[in-house]
Amino acid sequence: MVFDLLLQATEGVARWDVMGAGIGAGLAVIGVGLGIGRIGGSAAEAIARQPEAADKIQSASIIIAAFIEGVALFSVVVCLIVALK
Repeated sequence: MVFDLLLQATEGVARWDVMGAGIGAGLAVIGVGLGIGRIGGSAAEAIARQPEAADKIQSASIIIAAFIEGVALFSVVVCLIVALK
């Protein structure tokens, strides 16, 4: 009963699925930014400790960052699908 009243009150004002998709996409982007920043910081620290392993560390961090970007793209696409449904 209360849910029906809420739906009638918000009818034409806002769609909850669009708001949820926007929040989800925003959280995905924030998570990606934090993850890639942490990768960069850890890679810089590792290269400072072992400069001879810089090539391996750098290529591994680029691959990991690419995987994180892929997950972010997937989550934003899912949010867009929900919003445009």
